[in-house]
Amino acid sequence: MLKHQFSKALRALGFGGAVFAASLMASQASALECEHSISNDWGAGFTGAMKVTNNDSSPITGWRVEWAYSGNVNIVNSWNASVTKGSNYVAVDAGWNGNLQPSQSTEFGLQGDGADRNVTIISCVAEGGSSSSSSSSSSSSSSSSSSSSTSSSSSSSSSTSSSSSSTSSSSSSTSSSSSSSSSSSSSGGNCVAMCNWYGENRPVCANQNTGWGWENNQSCIGANTCNDQWGDGGVVSSCGTSSSSSSSSSSSSTSSSSSSSSSTSSTSSSSSSSSSSGGLSAVEFSQQMGLGWNLGNSLEAIGGETAWGNPMVTQQLINSIKAAGFDTIRIPVAWSQFSDEANFVINSNWIARVEEVVNYALSADMYVVMNQHWDGGWMQPTYAQQEYVNNRLQIMWTQIANHFKDYDSRLLFAGTNEVMVEGDYGTPTFEYYTVQNSFNQTFVDAVRATGGANASRYLVVQGFNTNIDHTVNFAVVPTDPATNRLMMEVHYYDPYNFTLNTNSNITQWGVIATDPSVTETWANESYVDATFQKMKTNFVDQGIAVILGEYGVVSRANVAGHETYREYWNQYITQSAVDHGMVPIYWDNGYSGDGGMALFDRASGNQLYPNIINAIINAGN
Repeated sequence: MLKHQFSKALRALGFGGAVFAASLMASQASALECEHSISNDWGAGFTGAMKVTNNDSSPITGWRVEWAYSGNVNIVNSWNASVTKGSNYVAVDAGWNGNLQPSQSTEFGLQGDGADRNVTIISCVAEGGSSSSSSSSSSSSSSSSSSSSTSSSSSSSSSTSSSSSSTSSSSSSTSSSSSSSSSSSSSGGNCVAMCNWYGENRPVCANQNTGWGWENNQSCIGANTCNDQWGDGGVVSSCGTSSSSSSSSSSSSTSSSSSSSSSTSSTSSSSSSSSSSGGLSAVEFSQQMGLGWNLGNSLEAIGGETAWGNPMVTQQLINSIKAAGFDTIRIPVAWSQFSDEANFVINSNWIARVEEVVNYALSADMYVVMNQHWDGGWMQPTYAQQEYVNNRLQIMWTQIANHFKDYDSRLLFAGTNEVMVEGDYGTPTFEYYTVQNSFNQTFVDAVRATGGANASRYLVVQGFNTNIDHTVNFAVVPTDPATNRLMMEVHYYDPYNFTLNTNSNITQWGVIATDPSVTETWANESYVDATFQKMKTNFVDQGIAVILGEYGVVSRANVAGHETYREYWNQYITQSAVDHGMVPIYWDNGYSGDGGMALFDRASGNQLYPNIINAIINAGN
């Protein structure tokens, strides 16, 4: 939701390349490298990150970093790590990002006050290790004038002795062995070399050696990139020449892991009273999903799970959502920030954290709609970007789908979110909606190709910018080898001046309004019903289920009586959505102040607005 506001916020913060860095290498038993960088410096404060890299040949199960600033710097916010301050600052992993394979990195974010940026990294230790390190701090200070500063860095060594103890994180691993001998794949008489890419066979590009490409209407990987991956993968068959691995057997290990308190994938694939869809059509299945709630501004936050002000998601929170009467949870996810920029390989620690949250919901006997959210806005629907975006979508959804392929039908995948040309809210051109429709088709094709439960999983696609009129007028339902397994998603925030515009004087809505001067003359109850009827006629009645993936009204705490109209709007939208065969999923952004849309306290799970919650639940029953 409101991705343009998020991008504006990020531009205001000036996220960009590092302008200052200090690093420390820990050697001997476990070689960890920790690097502190500042991405944005506005004089009185800064945002930055600490990158932790496992340079050893063995995996680690946790890490700890200690550092100090030479001046009076105060860290006021952090994300993706537990940061405390004593005589120095200390950070330990957040659990889901503690497991690092060889050559793998993770980072946590920092926001600080104070002008002196000189940093000394005192220790950088793998879990179970000890450090007798000394490190040199950077010798030059950051000289900034508005947005510019001087870059400097330094490094030193410290000793750690790491023991690889597995603490409380659980992991389920399945190993498979594939023998490639010297065979190669052939299509239409043309030899296609193959790459074992983390356990999956992918075509090797004929026209490039590095990165990912697009040849013969499919994605391919450069041979050098294939061979540079960690683990046992590499080029397993070649054309005309023998590859170093072409006559050997390659083994791959696919692990499904989750951090300390998570359920393992065995939990997710267990059956429950609602876990099996049997032969239900998408419309029939959607009628079981009940009312939904969005875990907004958490896993899709740019900068990490807590970067937009919400705490780490817990089982306690999800249990509270279920107890209130919600049966479906929509989990928006940003995958790209934790993926390799060149090859789009998703960080295994991040996918494990997402899996942990998915398992929270499944353990609470909820349906889950997991998506690829705005994610920085790279899904631009233009001819210039079409091939790039489709390739990237295919690569990323193949990874996601493979990881979750054994989950039952309570887990739904949703391919995109509010795709539009950034900043253009008008009626889409033929180019725009044609390209956006191709994204939906790529998503469906990628998921279905992974097999397993994904061959018949319920999938959610969207109309252009999730606008109902654009969806009715321009959406093309993707071709799907599975029968009656597709759903269409739209969002509803009309009238804007009442639902989202906190600067507007429109503070009442509907037939209960008492003051025409603060009430819109459009988007009343009859408009809602007529609009939702379009989705019923064009989709539900045609066998395509409809998800109302977002709706809601911001709080106007400074306006007397506003909650009455906010409650009524949510009640009416929910009721009309259900009456027209749609699954309504309320947008909760976790913020409860003026302009917020939270219904629950994200830390405790307590209800913040029980009247609105009851209005929604009662409307759907």
